[in-house]
Parts: sequence; C-alpha cells; structure tokens
Amino acid sequence: MISTSPPSDQVAPTVAALTQALFGEQRESLHEPWRKLLGTEPFRFQEGLSPDERAALSYERLRLINDTLDSPEDFVADVERLTALHEWVGPVDAGLGTVASIHYNLFLGSLLDHPAGPDRELGEFVDLRRTGTFLCTEAGHGNSAAQLETTATYEPASREFVLHTPHAGARKFMPNTSPTGGPKTAVVAARLITDGQDRGVFLFLTPLGDENGLPTPGVDIRRLPQTATAPVDHCVTSFDHVRLPYEALLQADHGRLTPEGVFTSSIGSPRKRFLQSIGRVTAGKLCMSAYSLGVTRHALAVAVRHAHTRRTSGVTAGADVPLFAHRSHHTPLLDAIATTYAATFLHRAAVRQWARATGPERENAERFAAIAKGWITWRARAVMTECRERCGAQGLFLANGIAGQLAANEGTITAEGDNLVVWVKAAGEMLLGHFTSKEPHGAPPGTRELDDPLFLQDLLADIERIWHLRARTRLRGAAAGNPLNRWNAAVTPALELVDAHAHHQAAQALQDAADRTPHPEAQRQLRLLHRLFTLRRVAAHSGDLLAEGYLTGEQVRRLPDAVECVVEELAPHAMPLTDGFAAMDEVLLDHPINRPDAFEGILPPR
Repeated sequence: MISTSPPSDQVAPTVAALTQALFGEQRESLHEPWRKLLGTEPFRFQEGLSPDERAALSYERLRLINDTLDSPEDFVADVERLTALHEWVGPVDAGLGTVASIHYNLFLGSLLDHPAGPDRELGEFVDLRRTGTFLCTEAGHGNSAAQLETTATYEPASREFVLHTPHAGARKFMPNTSPTGGPKTAVVAARLITDGQDRGVFLFLTPLGDENGLPTPGVDIRRLPQTATAPVDHCVTSFDHVRLPYEALLQADHGRLTPEGVFTSSIGSPRKRFLQSIGRVTAGKLCMSAYSLGVTRHALAVAVRHAHTRRTSGVTAGADVPLFAHRSHHTPLLDAIATTYAATFLHRAAVRQWARATGPERENAERFAAIAKGWITWRARAVMTECRERCGAQGLFLANGIAGQLAANEGTITAEGDNLVVWVKAAGEMLLGHFTSKEPHGAPPGTRELDDPLFLQDLLADIERIWHLRARTRLRGAAAGNPLNRWNAAVTPALELVDAHAHHQAAQALQDAADRTPHPEAQRQLRLLHRLFTLRRVAAHSGDLLAEGYLTGEQVRRLPDAVECVVEELAPHAMPLTDGFAAMDEVLLDHPINRPDAFEGILPPR
C-alpha cells in the first residue's frame, strides 16, 4: 500500500520550496522568462508536419526567442542564462534546442570569444538576419577533430585566405547548412597555412549563401539522410578554393596574424591552439546537459501524472486503482525522480564551477563539465525510456512530449564530444594525477546505519577508491613498450572510476541542496531522495564494499529492505516532487495523454 498522502494545504508550500531548491535564487530572472515564453501558442506542438517543415518551424521560433533578448551578446556571455534556455526549449521543440545552441553558443559565442584582430560587425547575426552555424567535425574525423584536414591558406598579396576541402573525407559532416531558415554564415574550423607552415586549427567566418538561398561560389552543400533525432537540416559541406577576406580569421592570444602574414601565438602547441579555438564546446556540453535535464523533468511530470490518473485492475475482483498504486509501477518512477533531482543539482554545480573558474581552475572545471555531460545525458536516456514505457502506447505519440525528446536526446549523447570518448579522456586525466581518492572513513561499518547520509556518502567514496586502485594496479601491471596495450589494460576500471565519481558528486550535490533547504518537509523529501539514490548505488556495488570491509554482511542483507522502506515513504510525495519541476502547465495540458477528449472525432465511439 502507498502511505497516506499529505494534506493538500501542506503540499503547495512544499512544492514551492522544492522548486526554489531546484532553480535557485535566480529562478525569476533565469528560468521564468523562458518558461512563460515557451508555454505560449506559437510554441505549441503541431501534428502532421514533415521533418523539413519541423526544421523550418524551429528557425521561425528561434527568431521569436531572439526578439525577447535585449542583448544577444550579453546573453551568450552568461553561461547560466544560456543553459537556462536549454532547460526549457526541449519539451516544446527539440530541433529548436539544437539550432539555438549552435547559433548562440557555438557560432556567436565563438565570435565574441575572439576579440583580437579587425573590428567585426555582428549586427546581422545579433538580429538573426543571418543564422550562424558551426563547422568542425569532418566525415573522416569525428572525435579526432584535432586532426581535421580542411585548410585555409593565407595569401599576403591579396590579403585573402583560400578555404579548401582536399578530399571527401575532409567534408564538414552534419552541420545545419541548408537554406532552410534563411541565409546562413558559419565559423569553419580549418588548418591555418602561412608561409607554407601549418599553424594549427583556427576558426574562419564564412558566408554559406545569399539571401535568395543560393550557395556561395565554391561552397557545396548536400542534405544528409533523415536522422531519428531532432528534425534539423543536417548536411555535408565542402569548399572548393573559397576566397575569404583577411577579417575572416577569428583571432585571440592563442593565434594572431598580421595582414602581412606574420603569425604569433602565446601557445606553442598546435593542439592547445585548437582547443582554445573551439573553447565554446565546453559551454556546449553544459547546454546539452541542460537540454537533457529539461526533457527528462518534463517526461517525468507526464509519466507521474498519468500514473495517478490512469486506472487499472487491483488485486480483488471488480476493483480498480490508479496505476501508481502498484509498487511495480511506482518504484521505477521514484528511482527516476531521485536520479533527476541529483542530475539537476549536479548540473547546477558544474555550471557554477565553469562560470567562476579562472586560470588553472579552468582545466578542472572543463573536466567536471565533461563528466557531468556524459552522466546526465546517459541518465536522461534511461529515465525517459522508463517514462515512455510507464505511459504505454500513449508514450509513443510525439504529441505527448516523451518519444520525440527521447530520440533527440541521442543527439546530446554524441554532440560536443561523444560521451564515451569524452569520458575516456577524463579517465586518463583522473588516473594520471587529476584525482585523489578520499581517505577511508575510520569508524567500523557495523557502528553506522544505512539511513545515515554521511555513511552513504562515505560508501560512494569507497566505490571511487576501489575503482581507482584497480585501474592504477592494471596500468602498472601491464607490459611496458606498448602504450596502447597498457591503456587498454586499465581503461575499463578507469571508466568505472569516472562513473563512480559522477555518482558521488551527484549525490553530494543532492545532499548539499537538502541541507540548504529551509522548508522542513521539502528538506525531508530531498533527504529521502538522497537515501534512495545512494542506496541503489551501494546495493549495485555491495559485493566490492563487503569484500573490502566497508560493509558488513548484515548490512548487505538489509539493503533490499532499506530500499523498500524509502520507496514506501516517498510514494505519497511523487506528485509534489514532480510538481516541483515547475513544468509548463500549458504544454502539459496540451498533451493528449492529459486530455480525456483528445481523440474525439478520431476514434469511433465505444
């Protein structure tokens, strides 16, 4: 049985406190404008559109968003404002999330991050008379983008660059470069060649077509097959000796070029110059994570509401009960709620760290953002899959706000660095000195309780320590002389270390949020979510924890009942917890799954 629900007069203040915990003191300035705008009629779901029509609609909506910005330049420079948009745009239009991220973060952000060199007029991009796009990945170089082969050769006599794609494998792969949505300009990543020397990869401002949709001479744009993700005009793009003016090069301290062709740089490594050039990718990771959070919270709001309103058979003849009354139905949803709260607070921590990091702190903040992006977007896939299943056949309809967003989330897993590749990089860095495991807790495990949040956090740190030691042991034990074989010996436990670290940090962020929350009932519910989240993780690694002496045999035996107890205690609060997401009511109520009359005139009467 589900425990008695709290009195209705106690629910509203609790929901308000949960919302405040999730969105913080800047909720009104960062989140409410997007929540209100995206709930209006122009952003309603439209049934029956083709993928091309949906893509065109996304660009129309992008202009509506742009019209609300007093200063797009200030908006792009504020990573908290930028990521807040991504949290709200996904539930109404996945393609809009993609093109907004590309235009504001990757394109306009890159222009603003390269202030050196000649003055550049941004008016047509700020006013969205031309949409910006970002061309980095090549058909033959996905996550090995540092090895890309497009070239931009500088000719001092004409003060022009010659942008060229040397072969089919160097074509820019999947950018939104078609005429859909109006004229576009790109920043193109290419190898800067001066005096016959390769200076590394830089960005070049490149018009792709005119106002009539005709491509710039020498620019070849071909539509790619339709993807299963967000309906965006993905293309493959190449350049045949396209001439660009001197002003096209995006310059900063990592690379400057005089009109006479003299190159200087504050960075000696071409690879590091490349990373500086595409520095906006880290903010992009935070944007992709934000998109995943927004659609995940919305999917949970749909699924939990459906579980409380859809009735099914009980355990006695003739009786019916809400779907949510069944433990088999509400347990995975409660697990999903706990994960989503933890993921939201982890993202808040990653955004804050990136926004405030300076100098040497930037490297750690970049790694944290990368780890968080992988963990959040993978968890989003799992949670939305659960929500889709819990809604049955209704979950398959695009109009119900889950299936399309779930498919689009696959794009976030690949965008701004494929999750696995990004985690492999983080794993290597953590293994080679950028991680120190926490010292073991001193108290014997038998003296501590499974409902103690500090004990549970210590156990998550123990899981980190176990995988860190395993990875280092395998790395040291591998035969010398073949670096790839040595790394292959260690990479599996090293990736487990990254996952353990993400879980530990997410749980810590959830616990910290509970400690900060002044409302007693909201604090209690957040602590229950923390307990459920950490107990699941501890149970999954109970064998290792028992073997290393961090858990007793009796504690391992009690783990399943401990989980059941917290599930039972949380069950009455599932609706308030998802109401705390502050999902757009206009969008929720527009879903057919929430409207009894949705299929009138479509299905025959019963």
